[in-house]
Amino acid sequence: MWFARSGKGFGRRPSARVVPPNGMSAWLTAGAAAAIAFLATFILAIGLAAGHVADRWSEELSRSVTIRLPVPAGEAETEMARILQVLRTTAGVARARAIPPDELEAYLEPWLGDQTLPEGIIDLPAMIEVIETPAGLDPVGLEKRLQAELPGTVVDDHARWRRPLVQMAARLRLIAALAVALTAAAGALMVAFSAMAALSANDEVIHVLRLIGAEDGYIARAFVGRQSLRALAGALIGNLLAIAALLWLPTEMPGETLIAGLALRPTDWLLLLLVPLFLTMIAWLATRLAVRRHLKEHV
Repeated sequence: MWFARSGKGFGRRPSARVVPPNGMSAWLTAGAAAAIAFLATFILAIGLAAGHVADRWSEELSRSVTIRLPVPAGEAETEMARILQVLRTTAGVARARAIPPDELEAYLEPWLGDQTLPEGIIDLPAMIEVIETPAGLDPVGLEKRLQAELPGTVVDDHARWRRPLVQMAARLRLIAALAVALTAAAGALMVAFSAMAALSANDEVIHVLRLIGAEDGYIARAFVGRQSLRALAGALIGNLLAIAALLWLPTEMPGETLIAGLALRPTDWLLLLLVPLFLTMIAWLATRLAVRRHLKEHV
């Protein structure tokens, strides 16, 4: 036939002449793609935001050092002045400040509630907050120097607090990536099943096309192309709905919370906008494999 070898001529006709433009399979494909894109976009955004929050906490802890004096807060003016004087001449210290007793009590509110503690119930130690320079400082050497001035002084470089946050950030990103991959795989399977349903519903059309010389490659391209366009349309709708939902979230919230503005960066929004293309590529591959297998089994 005049298009049997390569599909030329026949291949230039719209694929809608082979694949019905509407019907249950079309709605199933678009609806599944929309739902999967919505979930994938939202999961990816939450994962990116959580990772940024953990990174920010880790960065803040990595640049700060806490010094605990072996005297109660409010009774250490002399010792505090002496330690602050040492810190002013220590390399790697950007600034240092004494933490007021009322601020120390505020740190206990999440556990003790918003109430005034009776005097003498808890002896809070005198504390100094040190912010490092970009070059950093040697916490071990600093502790030895401070203990020479005031025995019992302890330097906490927050390493044991920072390490879990770094691990959490990495694991949150990994979990988000795995969740998006699993969601995309589920969407690809649904689109592939929809394509096979469309093929089964059009077995007579495929039989006629084969009789007039159409090759399986052309038939596969027609079905895969139409299914991919349906998946792309649905994915774009789901993606835009997810982004609208993210923008609808409140941006002013008390304290440092995960969803306070979501802390998304411009590159994050770009990644979210690429979700429909990623899902369409997965759907195209899954549909192509399913269609070729179906045609091979129904020779």
